[in-house]
Amino acid sequence: MQSKNILNKICQQSPLRKGFAAQFLLLSLSFLIFSCNQDAPPVSHLGQKRDSVAIMTTMGVSKLISDSGYMRYRIIAEEWRVYDKTNPPRQEFPKGIFLQRFDKNFKMNLYIQADSAWCFNQNLWRLKGHVVINDMEQRTYFRTAELYWNMEEHRFYSNTYMKITQPNKQIEGDRFTANEQMTEYHVYQSKGFFPKPEENEKNQQPDKQQTPDSILQQVRPAPTPIKK
Repeated sequence: MQSKNILNKICQQSPLRKGFAAQFLLLSLSFLIFSCNQDAPPVSHLGQKRDSVAIMTTMGVSKLISDSGYMRYRIIAEEWRVYDKTNPPRQEFPKGIFLQRFDKNFKMNLYIQADSAWCFNQNLWRLKGHVVINDMEQRTYFRTAELYWNMEEHRFYSNTYMKITQPNKQIEGDRFTANEQMTEYHVYQSKGFFPKPEENEKNQQPDKQQTPDSILQQVRPAPTPIKK
């Protein structure tokens, strides 16, 4: 399940990268002009530690992201915060996040959603609360309460209940690890079901007990002549 690209693209959209500094200055200027026109005085962050104040807070986010000349991803979030002085630096989506991936015809083929999300130092994602990954291309539906994605180690992992649903199987467990494509995974305390072979497949298999060649006919031993 190729969900890594969409998370990677979103996490790289920091105001400190790829021209976002200019956008941040423009947003700051707009905020100052807007604040001057309000009756209430602006709220000051004096007295708070610098690492506890977000360098940028954006409300009502709906952003398209291109890749190789195509609009491939979209992020929708009610609130997006960026902290550059924390250790490690992080981005927060405290009120939920919804990510979409599109094909070349701009048709959605994957989405990721969670009640809240964090991206730490641009290499570790944490999704929490009703986490869902629905990959239409791979026909895989994944849900859990909390999910981590380590981009340096190229793996997903979770220590909470999870469930993977595919057309031919369903797997549940209390803990799991997987590669980024979710084609190889280890599920702990697992349970699930796999479909049994169809009845017609069973009937097509020859019954060895009914094959004449496999039945050994018993031969009565020849009588031994007795001398009188």
